[in-house]
Amino acid sequence: MPAEILDVVKEFLGRDHALFIEGKALRTAGPSNAVVDPATGQVIAHVREASSDEVDQAVASARRGFLRWANTSPADRGQKLHRLADLLEQHSEELAQIETLQSGKLIGLSRSFEVAQAAHFLRYYAGWATKITGQTMSPSIPSMNGERYSAFTLREPVGVVVGIVPWNFSTMIAIWKLASALVTGCSVIIKPSEFTPLTILRIAELAIAAGIPAGVLNVVNGTGSVGKALIEHPGTDKVSFTGSVPTGLAVGSTAMQAKLTRATLELGGKNSAGFLPDFDIYKAVDGVIEAGFLHSGQICAAAERFYVHRSQMAAVLEKLSAKLASLRIGSPLDENTQFGPVTNRPHQQKLARYFDMARSEGNEIVHGGRIIDGPGCYVEPTVILAASRDATLLKEETFGPVATFLPYDDEEELVSLMNDSPYGLSASIWTNDLSKAMRMIPQLQVGTLWVNMHTLLDPSVPFGGIKASGIGREFGSAFIDDYTEMKSVMMRY
Repeated sequence: MPAEILDVVKEFLGRDHALFIEGKALRTAGPSNAVVDPATGQVIAHVREASSDEVDQAVASARRGFLRWANTSPADRGQKLHRLADLLEQHSEELAQIETLQSGKLIGLSRSFEVAQAAHFLRYYAGWATKITGQTMSPSIPSMNGERYSAFTLREPVGVVVGIVPWNFSTMIAIWKLASALVTGCSVIIKPSEFTPLTILRIAELAIAAGIPAGVLNVVNGTGSVGKALIEHPGTDKVSFTGSVPTGLAVGSTAMQAKLTRATLELGGKNSAGFLPDFDIYKAVDGVIEAGFLHSGQICAAAERFYVHRSQMAAVLEKLSAKLASLRIGSPLDENTQFGPVTNRPHQQKLARYFDMARSEGNEIVHGGRIIDGPGCYVEPTVILAASRDATLLKEETFGPVATFLPYDDEEELVSLMNDSPYGLSASIWTNDLSKAMRMIPQLQVGTLWVNMHTLLDPSVPFGGIKASGIGREFGSAFIDDYTEMKSVMMRY
């Protein structure tokens, strides 16, 4: 049975949602966008879009918040982020239900990945608050009259950050962006997707309860035009964007043309997984599901291209098809459901077009390949055997539960196939031979590489892509470079 919706969730959904500026929810007269439950097709809330004047208001609030927050002690910043993590955990079921209702994510994933992992990542970032340091140096400038020289560097916050969040992990990715900004002393304006704008509005309220000052975290809703206005605004200093490659290119171009606004771009791609013939076939099937079908494949790092040795391809496809056919498809609020909807109707229709294209190009639909009729946005988990390495579904990102396979004959060909993409976000190697894995690792052109696993992230490990899959890194200590400016100081004495 589906989880019973909490009264606090019903109350929250019934509000007149719009913006969160200067520490409070604000109403606006702007146009209203419906938030639709992708499992049922029903409208669950309405969120109003910001006007240009309200964008100005949000930026002014963030600038005031920045001046106050940048002068807050690092330890105090860290403590407040820890308090926010506490509140995420205390309100975990509430947030998880809101997330599942707006995105169609399985309730178990909303609880464990969106909320629990968001709190975990937030605590990791909070720990960096007192550890952001510069360096000291001894210049080799010649002394003329006995004078000496010393130098050091400082890390200073860049200022007001615009965080543009996609619809696939609207809670966790928003936390990544606001935590990166706040721990370094920046303020932030979050612009969520119009499809999934609700959880961050609730988290912004919790941030005030955690003691984060008004204006430090603001939320502005709307479509892409609102995001563009924020990037171009003279009062913003940086944009952190997660989303598709085409939109990311537009965001980066807008940032550069505005005033050389700093940009971190975590984009998608056409991620690959290569299975060596020594790897157990049954484990390989489980690996494919982990790599390509979690959250209906709607993960930027998910694998979409799968390469299996020719001698094992038929067996892998047979066993994978049988396992996918056994998945229980249904309401994401039901804990027994194993496969839920995609997040919105336009995306469902896009996947249907890809299925038609795959057939027209002569690829074999091994399993699935259809949308599921009904009020929700359901798509069959799909397995496709490509006719050649030039198949469209080996080139273009579907961002859905679509695994496209191609056989290979030797390891040299496998590396060539995995690198045959303008993108380079992630990949995985599946093998029991550590020597082969270690030799392949430097050959694969990606920013994030897994061995015998895929998709899972840890806050201590930097994450990001190369080639057309982005600029900059999340997590680890790498994020510090993107949210701070280095100031060099030299002294003569």
